Amino acid sequence: MQDTDRYHKEARRAGDRLIARHVKEDPFAAAFKATRMPMIVTDPAQHDNPIIFCNAAFEKMTGYSNDELIGRNCRLLQGPETDRRSVGYIRDSVARGQDISVDILNYRKDGSTFWNALFISPVRDDEGRIIYFFASQLDFTTVKSREAELALARHQAEEAVARNMAELKSALLAKTLLIHEVDHRVKNNLLTMASIVKLQARFTQDTVKKQTLMSVLNRVEALSTVQRKLFTLDDIARFDVADFIRELVTDLVSGVGRNDIRLTLDLAPLLVPAVKATPLSLIVNELVVDAVNRGLSDGGGAIHVVVKRMHGHFVIRVEDTTTPVEPDAEAAEFGRLLLEASARQLAANVERKIEGDKIVVEVMLLIDEHQENEN
Repeated sequence: MQDTDRYHKEARRAGDRLIARHVKEDPFAAAFKATRMPMIVTDPAQHDNPIIFCNAAFEKMTGYSNDELIGRNCRLLQGPETDRRSVGYIRDSVARGQDISVDILNYRKDGSTFWNALFISPVRDDEGRIIYFFASQLDFTTVKSREAELALARHQAEEAVARNMAELKSALLAKTLLIHEVDHRVKNNLLTMASIVKLQARFTQDTVKKQTLMSVLNRVEALSTVQRKLFTLDDIARFDVADFIRELVTDLVSGVGRNDIRLTLDLAPLLVPAVKATPLSLIVNELVVDAVNRGLSDGGGAIHVVVKRMHGHFVIRVEDTTTPVEPDAEAAEFGRLLLEASARQLAANVERKIEGDKIVVEVMLLIDEHQENEN
């Protein structure tokens, strides 16, 4: 107790000596006392580097009186939740005589906490020896609280987003499963229809009826190919035209049973909305079947199919080179009507050109890049 009183008196005298060096009119001393920023001065030459001077702002911030602060080390502001690493940093920096800038949780006299932006600088004499430490503080508890509130709000928002994403993924999965189930059932129904038509054609003796049934079978199988492709898609909203055409055209040409048909394909990957898959399948089917009926099935020849993007559109082009034969007029007219109806459904433009023994049919459909990506 006697040592404590002695240290307190020594600290008080050191503070008095510090103030006595400045005349009353000294603006620096007046500013130090009157400023609203909490400030203290400590004396490293004394035991435990005690506070020898503090201004009124520091007393107000901490709740301690001047008598309670003078002669005490600043650690009296520390408490149970004060970061030990920050305390160690302050202690080591003071020992090395370095400037310090640190945010630390401190305690007032009444036990309440506040966040203290602490700045400590050594004061040296003409010979470079440290004679004082000057410290200023700033209570930024409100800012820290807002940071905590923002962090909490951000965390809650992230949790909400995560929950919503999980719900959306679950809903999308359910939708995908449902659509796949519908596609699967449609595919099975089309296969059943194809089997019935094929069986009927087998038992039909009339040549015209048989040809009619086979033309129906070709179209049903084209639709079945589309549904099978849709059923296996990971992205239920988009459909790769090129991948579908490769399979459909190959199957159609193979089904003719001639080795003298040369098939070449130039297909660029191209995604379109899945809702366009059915009319597209009918368009491609009619173009290839028309080429087969006009001579490929009788004398062979060449057929070249192109899919590409061009100037904000995509183009399907079917070129066939063969010795032409006269197709069945009724079947050809029905195919033309079906082609035009499917093209109108897609708002597509169909152009047909004859170049010697080559016939070129182009279908141009507006599917710009934005629409392709969005769908």
